[in-house]
Amino acid sequence: MTPTPSLFAGASIILLLFATVTSSQQIADPHFNAKVENPAYTKNFPRVLFDEAHYNSETTNGRYRPFADLLFNDGYHVAVNRQPFTKGSLKTFKILVIVNPLGSEDVDDDGAEGPAFTKEECDAVSDWVRSGGALLFVADQAPFGSAAETLAKRLEVDMSKGYTTDPANADKELNNPSVIVYSRENHLLAEHAITNGRNDAERVNRVFIFTGQSLKGPTGSDAFLKLADTAVDNVSSPEKSGSVAGRAQGIAYRLGKGRVVVLADAAMLSAQVTGSDNRPFGMNVPEIDNRQLALNIMHWLAGLLKER
Repeated sequence: MTPTPSLFAGASIILLLFATVTSSQQIADPHFNAKVENPAYTKNFPRVLFDEAHYNSETTNGRYRPFADLLFNDGYHVAVNRQPFTKGSLKTFKILVIVNPLGSEDVDDDGAEGPAFTKEECDAVSDWVRSGGALLFVADQAPFGSAAETLAKRLEVDMSKGYTTDPANADKELNNPSVIVYSRENHLLAEHAITNGRNDAERVNRVFIFTGQSLKGPTGSDAFLKLADTAVDNVSSPEKSGSVAGRAQGIAYRLGKGRVVVLADAAMLSAQVTGSDNRPFGMNVPEIDNRQLALNIMHWLAGLLKER
């Protein structure tokens, strides 16, 4: 169903207020357990480049500190990127991680929705992936989806840039239609090497998305977080809002010799606390498998997980 302009405006204001209040209070969970009992790598540590050169809202010293710690404890060598992407800057790395780039320094700047990457950078990343590199690309709804769009198109991914809601599959306790549950039970969590892991202990059964956009991958891509037909995209132009049937919030695919995972929500791989009562927000929420999903995504990108 397409929201009417008045409904869309009201929903947009509520979401904006929610985002403004919570983002100012959300910090990395200092008590997050990033320990990995059986690290995937104890030698020949894969080199991971974490991008912080494009006004990224998520950094290894900020809300993505728990994610970086988790990778380190699983045996990856994590380096921070603070320069434009070039063939030379990428060549020694196995995996590139890009989370929430922006076109300008602040999310409320006029240029925030502008392209975060130059044509030359898009060429460098695309060529690197096609030659065997592996990319984890994460972008929330606008302005992040808009800023990421130039690179996404080069990678054959369509980003809606609006925020996606699905009351039928939203978490009932949080009472927020944009916090969508993907589970084996509701059949939105698809069978894939990423969701199955290497064994039963790594099997993912329940994942939360904490407000994000919708994605459409290239032909042959796998939607492991597949949106239900009841989900709706809410974009700035109400007449373009509507069903997202056939779209997803998590996709994986091969591009040339390389691998790509694209996610529609940054919070899902963070571990934050928010509000005066320090509520968990991200992969530290109890009884979800986002933490294991993060490890499985990296294992697939590194080539450790094989399609069955």
